[in-house]
Amino acid sequence: MQNVLIIGGGIAGVEAAIYYRKEGFDVELISDRPYVFIYPIAIWIPVGTTTFDNVAFPLEKLAARHGFTLSIDRVTSISARQRTITLEKGGKRTTDHLVIATGASKMKHAGIEHTLSICGAPEQSVQLKEKIDALIKKGSGKIAFGFGGNPNDPSGVRGGPGFELFFNLHHQLKKLGIRDNYEMTFFAPMPEPGARMGKKALSMMEMMFKQNRFGSRYGKKIARFEENGVVFEDESILESDLTMFIPAGDGSVFIKESDLPLNNAGFIRIDDFCEIVGVKGWYAIGDASALEGPDWKAKQGHIAEVMARNAAHNSAIAWGFKSGEKKGYKDHLNILCVMDMGNGAGFVYRDDKKATLIPMPIIGHWMKIAWGWYYKMSKMGYIPRIPGM
Repeated sequence: MQNVLIIGGGIAGVEAAIYYRKEGFDVELISDRPYVFIYPIAIWIPVGTTTFDNVAFPLEKLAARHGFTLSIDRVTSISARQRTITLEKGGKRTTDHLVIATGASKMKHAGIEHTLSICGAPEQSVQLKEKIDALIKKGSGKIAFGFGGNPNDPSGVRGGPGFELFFNLHHQLKKLGIRDNYEMTFFAPMPEPGARMGKKALSMMEMMFKQNRFGSRYGKKIARFEENGVVFEDESILESDLTMFIPAGDGSVFIKESDLPLNNAGFIRIDDFCEIVGVKGWYAIGDASALEGPDWKAKQGHIAEVMARNAAHNSAIAWGFKSGEKKGYKDHLNILCVMDMGNGAGFVYRDDKKATLIPMPIIGHWMKIAWGWYYKMSKMGYIPRIPGM
């Protein structure tokens, strides 16, 4: 049986492990943590509507269910020329068949230690809850949420979860009857954050901000973070008792230090079939890869899963397991999400032909909760996967 080594135990790596097994490969998944953290539903940890344990799904359950080997270790270096990876505990490994699904690193900002991120290390979601609980106990305060950009690759921007947590916190404070005691401001360096969702979505977001008396600081670069706020390039300050900030994605250090072909942001260059340019038999999927496509393209979980399934399919053809046409990821590029607000949601969709945002009442919130259950049950093979989800 042909072996494949998959590094990265996130959404992309898990999907790859499952589908490479389906294609008949002997799979080893190497992850630096023993669980897959389901980031799309982590937005509810800080507001107490779900728990860390409900969001962190054990990889050993998936490994046992699908028959792949799980190794908990961290990649420290990689060499395309030598066709090796080096692990912190496991040492150097040689492989002709590799899938890189290690995600992205984050852009570095001065004073970042004064912020917490809903898209950062999983434990920060719990730290955010602790900070929010303390601020509620205090009874008033100033709250600043935002995200950053990467001029070398805008596809690495993660704004949606920031908006979702912002809206959920607003809803929580309203339920407690203390919303008027807090200033809530959203900040971003771009003049129109969320613009790639389309004009209709942007217009509805602006309306929502006015209705709920949210402040905004857009179009100013972030100079640094301080204990009590955000300092912008013009030295203006946004005061804050709680700063939640999502840095844009950037290439991981061990990837940047490798001899892999990279774009200017340090993401791995691939062809449409997810194979690394010039490195036969090695693939890169999800946030670690450099996407090509329209200006509005975004790195999302469902695109990472498409890439994972395509890599498994294309590998099966390349290794002679089956015949057929290879599948590319570019035809599947779109923006798709249910933006949760705590008491409702907005269905967002964009492709080359249309951009849509459909407001949904409480059913939208229930749909996102149901998706979290669906994700775990479908990955375990207890229910069939719904195409496109």
